Amino acid sequence: MSTLRTTSQSSVQPAAVQHYSPLYFLASLGAGGLAVTFFMYLMFWVPHPNQPVPVFEDLMAAFGSGSTALKLAIALAMLGIAFFVFLNVKMLLWNFAALSRFKQTEGYTALRKTNGETTLLAAPLATAMTINGGFIVGLVFVPQLWSIVEYLFPAAMVAFVLVGLWAFRLIGHFLGRVLAEGGAFDMTAHNSFAQLLPAFALSMVAVGLSAPAAMSGNTVVVGVSLVLSTFFGVTAMLYAAYASVTAFSSMLMHGTAREAGPTLMVIVPLLTVLGIMMLRQNHGLHAAFDVHGAPAETLILLARILTIQIVFSLLGLLVMSRQKYFSDFVFGDKLSPGSYALICPGVALSVMLHFFINKGLAGAHVIDKFSLAYWALTALALAFQWAMIVLVLRLNRQHFKANPVARAAVPAE
Repeated sequence: MSTLRTTSQSSVQPAAVQHYSPLYFLASLGAGGLAVTFFMYLMFWVPHPNQPVPVFEDLMAAFGSGSTALKLAIALAMLGIAFFVFLNVKMLLWNFAALSRFKQTEGYTALRKTNGETTLLAAPLATAMTINGGFIVGLVFVPQLWSIVEYLFPAAMVAFVLVGLWAFRLIGHFLGRVLAEGGAFDMTAHNSFAQLLPAFALSMVAVGLSAPAAMSGNTVVVGVSLVLSTFFGVTAMLYAAYASVTAFSSMLMHGTAREAGPTLMVIVPLLTVLGIMMLRQNHGLHAAFDVHGAPAETLILLARILTIQIVFSLLGLLVMSRQKYFSDFVFGDKLSPGSYALICPGVALSVMLHFFINKGLAGAHVIDKFSLAYWALTALALAFQWAMIVLVLRLNRQHFKANPVARAAVPAE
């Protein structure tokens, strides 16, 4: 009873401690992803001739000489980044505190004996996103950051490797248990793509490790970045292939677990993250090792990724529509921490569309940058972004301002 009294006194506690789910780390992840969508404004609309990404000095120069529309876009982007990185960090810290309390309960012990153990990978996933968000904040708000960036890249790679080792430790505990003990894995509860969460976590580490390859001028740093990001990226692909094939088999036999419906679209953010990793690696190969790729090749790569994302998005929406997921868990009064997984696909589609339009279509001169066709397509990316902003605010109000102790959610496996 003392535990329940303690948790009910918290103004941001979404459920009693024993009902906490690590999937609430996705609330932090979604906020961090939205910060990235605002950075896309700066990445592709603000000139940055002296480095591959825009920095504080580029933004100030654009404020001095840019059009009124560009100035408004920069101001909105900076406000959006500041707000959602703050929300990202706030939710991350809250989750670590809640997870620490949850570890003292029988619920945590039970979780580590089920398929749901892999939900613990949401913690390193969100942490890796926060590191990425921190770097964006530095680029946008810290003057002269680029003058010391070569010192920051090794430190960032160490941080991402540590997060990667943390993820491998959690994966190793899970796989060691289910592969060494007969019957430890419940195939009937594997009827979703929830088991792709470890692959998503590893891919987020991979994309973070690939950043120095795209931005560093030091050949050694670029080389280490290429190797490390390839290791984590390929591992993520292997894990995703194994988990998705076995999950699809279970779904065909048992149907999709209703509460885990959003996981059908986890392929979307997974591919966006891996796609950005590949683009960063290609840039590093070009700048540091004189390996050239044609713009049309980038267009085809991004088109293939976007095609797979659209297919899995349609599949997920179809199943969730048939199961009336949205009426209960989004627009209704039922709580499911897995509903935060809905944010990731929308954010990922917004980011991938920006890359497809700018690096793909405009890069290959299929359309002209800032033409009518360019803005018509960009409007789709902006629509996904703002829809996800509304969804984040809706879910936060639903989960953190209601009375969740009386309506505790059960995490999907």
